[in-house]
Amino acid sequence: MVDKAFTDSFKYTHDNPYHDKLKEFEEFVLRDHEAETNVGQWNQAIFNREAPLCLEIGSGYGHFMMEYCEKNPDVNFIGLDYRFKRSYALAKKLSLHPNRNFKYLRAKGERISFMFEENELDRMFYFFPDPWPKARHNKKRLFQLPFLQAAYKVLRPGGTLYVKTDHEGYADWMEEVMNNQDLFDVQLATRDLRVTHPDHFLASFQTKFEKIFISQGVNIKAYVLVSKKKA
Repeated sequence: MVDKAFTDSFKYTHDNPYHDKLKEFEEFVLRDHEAETNVGQWNQAIFNREAPLCLEIGSGYGHFMMEYCEKNPDVNFIGLDYRFKRSYALAKKLSLHPNRNFKYLRAKGERISFMFEENELDRMFYFFPDPWPKARHNKKRLFQLPFLQAAYKVLRPGGTLYVKTDHEGYADWMEEVMNNQDLFDVQLATRDLRVTHPDHFLASFQTKFEKIFISQGVNIKAYVLVSKKKA
């Protein structure tokens, strides 16, 4: 059964006080369905410049987002997360960031095909998502075929999806999903990123969670998926 968040009928509902508090940062923060009013217009109307358009799903505490924006001022970067309090904490940090080549969405990753037009994104990043380890919760995992179908739609031909996880069970799940789809070429698949590909882009930085996992001796699993879509 497809998660309702992937469908037209989905509506955000909540009464969390941080939803209203995020309005303090409306210069660069969009909430819920506000993120779905700019389909096909992100570069032209929101960033007011043409540049590679990048999306990070699950920005968390923002370490990758802030570092990537600082090192790559030539991109238009969109961070996304669904947690309220954490989104507010990140928005406060982003308000002090020296670069302004970003926007932030308090929204669900399942909604990307409603936020972006076909072929609008150049790159997507999905790092250390909640693994939902209990079997009865596996259906909550974002990395499923409907998500890959949505990612395929919004990524340009040759567009790239970068993924990292610490969780063995979620890595098994991801590989099964990847082995049963024909939308992306799997350019990289490793169960120990820093041993097998120490010079790869994905090994060039560490998120907050990643530093913890590495200190605990956990291998980082990583995948690079490249769209098979033809120009």
